[in-house]
Amino acid sequence: MLQGLVYQATDPQLIRELNEVKDLCWEYNNLRPTLLNERNALLQRILGRADGDTFINQPFYCDYGKNIRVGKRFFANFSFTVLDEAYVTIGDDCFIGPNVSIYTACHSTDPDERNTRQEWARPVNIGHNCWIGGSVTILPGVNIGDNVTIGAGSVVVHDIPSNSIAVGNPARVVKQSPNK
Repeated sequence: MLQGLVYQATDPQLIRELNEVKDLCWEYNNLRPTLLNERNALLQRILGRADGDTFINQPFYCDYGKNIRVGKRFFANFSFTVLDEAYVTIGDDCFIGPNVSIYTACHSTDPDERNTRQEWARPVNIGHNCWIGGSVTILPGVNIGDNVTIGAGSVVVHDIPSNSIAVGNPARVVKQSPNK
């Protein structure tokens, strides 16, 4: 799955791992918001890389958790959803608005193939110093450079270069600054 090869989504081991993380997410989402240390400790159990400054407003949803790696001073607002069948890597000082979804799982558009429950996954990478606006969707295989802003409601289907502002569906670069 992490190698980008076709895998069986109904594999018993994968289902077991999904359910274990869903229990952890349920526990996280039901902690009192004021229990900041407990919330952070649980996030560090769920995510593949996080630190004491990682902050995600509840609710938070993910598939495996361990395939999500966030940098220093990471913040995500309410209803952050990550389908991390492949790695999702997010740099330092990134901010995620409410209702953002990041997807790595891919499915056939052919119904007969899709019904076999065979899937593949493509990683998503987000650089340092990025702002992902509310209700943005980032699709499998996308790379977003450093110092990027993605406007609210955008659907990111292609790579976005560093020092850019991208908006729309599909997201397009509307402004690019010189390298910092």
